[in-house]
Amino acid sequence: MNYPSHVTMIEVGPRDGLQNEASFVPTKSKIELINALAQSGLQHIEVTSFVSSKSVPQLADGESVFQAIDKPTNVHFSALVPNERGMQKALAAGVKEIAIFTAASEQFNQRNINCSITESIARFSPVMAMAKAHSIRVRGYISCALGCPYEGDIDPKQVLKVAHQLLTLGATEISLGDTIGVGTPKQTQTLINTLKSTLPLSNIAMHFHDTYGQAIANIYASLACGINRFDSSVAGLGGCPYAQG
Repeated sequence: MNYPSHVTMIEVGPRDGLQNEASFVPTKSKIELINALAQSGLQHIEVTSFVSSKSVPQLADGESVFQAIDKPTNVHFSALVPNERGMQKALAAGVKEIAIFTAASEQFNQRNINCSITESIARFSPVMAMAKAHSIRVRGYISCALGCPYEGDIDPKQVLKVAHQLLTLGATEISLGDTIGVGTPKQTQTLINTLKSTLPLSNIAMHFHDTYGQAIANIYASLACGINRFDSSVAGLGGCPYAQG
């Protein structure tokens, strides 16, 4: 079996990890954490999210954090952007790479961002136009790629459909999230094999949650399929505020 010769980790802990913490983490502590991660050898770090402070108060200091962190030239720093307003904040903070997000589940999308999958894709059109105008690389997240708390199992063909929509919109990479950690190695391989029938593996990253102790096994299954890009979260921090897992 041929495994990838190297693996790239995209560290999302400062955003995806901290967003779920009940107590506010001081801005100084966030900056220190990100600076330490940048010195650890990681080359990709998602710093924060430019969402409404009412929705995610933990990340209300996103602009201050992004502007204050050290930025070694060998590290790519990014931020999650939900809409045009968030994109404007990201540009003002000097962000050079962003991530957008939707889900493979209609019900999850409705509960998470109050719109359908199709509507969420349409919302990102102006964001993508702004990104293109400023030569900003865009990553696309797809939540519930291996299961939904409301719909159960998700058809891999549905994930493929959404992935194609994001890539057509201009995303250069798709991160497939096992949002509630229910995925198994068999499901993981089925999903990846479905996607790689029409998408280059270089466009795909995997994002696993260890809710049921399957994350490492799923990573191994992904490697066996040729995937070499994975999201990580320092100290296992994180989870979705809108779903257990």
